[in-house]
Amino acid sequence: SLWGGLLLTLMLTIVGNIGSLPLGILLALGRRSKLPIIKYFSIGYIELIRGVPLVTILFMADLLLPLFLPADMARPDRVLRAMVGLILFEAAYQAENVRGGLQSINRGQYEAGQALGLSGALTMTLIILPQALRAVIPALFNSFISLFKDTSLVAIIGLFELLRIGRAVLAQSEWLGTHREVFLFLFMVYWVFNLAFTYGSRRIEEAQGVGKR
Repeated sequence: SLWGGLLLTLMLTIVGNIGSLPLGILLALGRRSKLPIIKYFSIGYIELIRGVPLVTILFMADLLLPLFLPADMARPDRVLRAMVGLILFEAAYQAENVRGGLQSINRGQYEAGQALGLSGALTMTLIILPQALRAVIPALFNSFISLFKDTSLVAIIGLFELLRIGRAVLAQSEWLGTHREVFLFLFMVYWVFNLAFTYGSRRIEEAQGVGKR
């Protein structure tokens, strides 16, 4: 609760993306499952979360998460509740990114795993998933950049991320009339970090040979 500003924005972005990717992979695999319960649960979750705005998920995480915990357990910090909301929201989009990667893999790769005597789980883990994730690196980084900007919405549940810190500065009497300077500075911070993320994405794509045979 003592963290705020750019540090909080970066922390929410990193935790939201790292936490949502494993859940997104499970949802993508679940959507392709032959078991009806798993398949329709995954489809329902993905379509439900993608059909509502992030603001709604953040409000639900802030208000409803404590209700699912034991009565004698302390209420989780609002930063933790925001992390849970971002992870649940981002996982639905990561699942679609991963599903697109899975669909791009040629059927021959599955047959190659079977020819080596690998089980379905090992074929997916050792052969299919690495290729699928490599193919969707641009989409994964795009989600990373999008979430970095979407973290500004956590202000509605009382967290002082980068944008709200700027608005708090403007509320002080000694900074009245400096709206252009403050928002220009915030614009530059967001732009520089997004430019850095884009550059990092391109370097990783080049290193992995994305789009090349």
